[in-house]
Amino acid sequence: MTKRHTLLKKLFITTCLVSISASASFAQDINAVGDRLKAALETQGIAIAWTGASGDASEMVLDGVTMSMAGTPGQIAVGQVTLSDITEENGAYTVGSVTLPDYSITEDGATIAIGGMELAGLKLGAAGDTDPLASMMLYDSADVESFSVTVGGKQAFAMQGAHTEIAMPADGKPMTFVMTTEGFSADLSLVEDPKSKAVIDALGYQTLNGNIELEGSWQPTDGRLAISQYDLTVDKAGTLGMTFDLGGYTPDFLKSMQEMQKKFADQPEGSDNSAAGLAMLGLMQQLTFHAASVRFDDDSLTGKVLDYVAKQQGMKASDIANQVKALAPIMLAQVVADQALIKNVADAVSAFLSDPKSLEVTAAPGQPVPFALIAAGAMSAPQELPKTLGVTVTANQD
Repeated sequence: MTKRHTLLKKLFITTCLVSISASASFAQDINAVGDRLKAALETQGIAIAWTGASGDASEMVLDGVTMSMAGTPGQIAVGQVTLSDITEENGAYTVGSVTLPDYSITEDGATIAIGGMELAGLKLGAAGDTDPLASMMLYDSADVESFSVTVGGKQAFAMQGAHTEIAMPADGKPMTFVMTTEGFSADLSLVEDPKSKAVIDALGYQTLNGNIELEGSWQPTDGRLAISQYDLTVDKAGTLGMTFDLGGYTPDFLKSMQEMQKKFADQPEGSDNSAAGLAMLGLMQQLTFHAASVRFDDDSLTGKVLDYVAKQQGMKASDIANQVKALAPIMLAQVVADQALIKNVADAVSAFLSDPKSLEVTAAPGQPVPFALIAAGAMSAPQELPKTLGVTVTANQD
């Protein structure tokens, strides 16, 4: 079928649909969609341009796309971007699918390559919409098939199948989000520093394989942001997991942060950034700390480290473990004032080194703590800060 026949067929179908329904989903101006895309990215500090646009308002192709970040010199040549299944409601657009070309950039001998990028359900808010969420460019899901870093012609890092899903807030419920990967690998044999290389070889971690999992929620009405899972797992080593829960991360807070970033990004190069630091510190005072944790689940890493240190000192691994157990309370006493916490940490470390399964540090104050109080405590009485945050340490617990 020739291009002319295809165009006529599209025109015939479009005419029939318009005659049947007055739905604006099939009658949008292609320029209006492009303008909303530019405006939405501008609020994120990103400028986008293209050399040409074709198609119609339900499906359009942008050619020669370039992007640049505020405060960063130069442009990134993206290439051809396809926006499909575009619908409109009250001036706001939903793009069913955004497909980006495979991309790579080389700088200082390192090449970063990204392939198979696609967004689904991209939201572009209506012009003049005062809802801060409308300017955040939220989406239903995002996929990246591959991401790699190559140094000197050798692949140093690779990640496959990164997938993100976002469930929009509705009926008073918070937004939820998850991110997973099919796996990643890192080639540590490329490390050139002799001391680091010796440690890597001794531990047997010339190649690392693992995956990443993240899950959380955000309530725009009160700014409660919770990361309930952020696990980095390395095969035959262990899993490092983190969680945190804070308040005050409202849409207004995000808007103020975006405006501040844009303001200081527009300053001439070499300008004094001390004001930016103070302004950001002032903005952070709107946040409150609810809880956080860091947990390590061992999968042979602890034993390998003890064996390595013992070999370096001509000792047994059990002797090194006993030394750490004895020194732990002495070292803690230099930075922590709470004797109960010192005993808690020493007991947990002792239990973990005797039977390495898991070690977790948790901060859970009885009441939310303003970030202003945390900052003041860190400067005036850092030894009291663990007590203020309700820090505890546990070992070998599920």
